Amino acid sequence: MRISVLVVPGCPNAAPVLERVRAALGGRGAEVELVEVRDRAGAAAYGMNGSPTILLDGVDPFAPADAEPSLSCRLYRDADGTLSGAPSEAALREALTAAGLPPPAGAPGTV
Repeated sequence: MRISVLVVPGCPNAAPVLERVRAALGGRGAEVELVEVRDRAGAAAYGMNGSPTILLDGVDPFAPADAEPSLSCRLYRDADGTLSGAPSEAALREALTAAGLPPPAGAPGTV
């Protein structure tokens, strides 16, 4: 799986989202790349819906159906309703599994 984290230059949430992505992977193999997007044309080309946007094999699992390309700051809502500049590790783990990445070895429900 290829995971692309799209950010605008200087995005304060770039480091936290990368940390959460790596933690959610739990040792599972995936290529993680950080991509700086500098203009609206780039946002449209990549499918960036605010900074940071996480793409799993080119798909944004957190994008609302009516999302428009954007260079604005992006907020994610946690299960408890809290807003954050990055999705929670739990939300990322769910998205990774839904995208077809097998759970890490030793995870509950795995052999």
